[in-house]
Amino acid sequence: MLLKGKAVVISGAASPRGIGRSTATLMAEHGARVAILDLDEGQARDAAASLGGDHIGLACNVADRDACKRAAVKVTEALGKIDVLCNNAGITQPVKTLEISPADWDRILDVNLRGVLYLSQAFIPHMRENGGGSIICMSSVSAQRGGGIFGGPHYSAAKAGVLGLAKAMAREFGPDRIRVNCVTPGLIQTDITGGKLTEAMRADIIKGIPLSRLGDARDVAGAYLFLASDLASYITGAVIDVNGGMLIHG
Repeated sequence: MLLKGKAVVISGAASPRGIGRSTATLMAEHGARVAILDLDEGQARDAAASLGGDHIGLACNVADRDACKRAAVKVTEALGKIDVLCNNAGITQPVKTLEISPADWDRILDVNLRGVLYLSQAFIPHMRENGGGSIICMSSVSAQRGGGIFGGPHYSAAKAGVLGLAKAMAREFGPDRIRVNCVTPGLIQTDITGGKLTEAMRADIIKGIPLSRLGDARDVAGAYLFLASDLASYITGAVIDVNGGMLIHG
């Protein structure tokens, strides 16, 4: 078991078909004690209970700095030393550049980018005091290729910001033995995409994916697990693509 004896915090992990929930399940299977953070405390608790064992679910709005601090206190009291933080929470909106309102911009950047900062700020001091840890941030292929299927330009901007923020934190906190890395999924079959993807769209998208299939949440969870584990002990500031070859860098 790759995470035996480790404690993991995952934001946005209550949705049954989401990447966060799949990550929580996989990490629990590998021996981790998991704290699930989500907007809905009841759903977070149910998700934690579904893992079995010594796991907890708490309410946390990642765009609220004080809420993140409160969650960090509760999690550390419950689980003790925190080894891994997965900044997974995110939202999207399929609009074009000229349609983005100030409220849209704020909402998308608050959750996807500001939330990474606030939750990291809440847990980094604890990790620093306890000799290090691993922080994994959810970005997107949308940030790399300048747009995705279901996310507007403000989503691409937020996820590109996550890449820059994570790399900067990797430099800053490397001396504290805190590793910071990113995962950039392509089109993953979750509740977000489930109701919007027609069969015609699916077939057209798959034509551009060398592995000839869409991704599953478990595919991304595997990358999270690797970066959380000691197998990645000399990896920081990295970006792992999980897109089936949709985007292959030169």
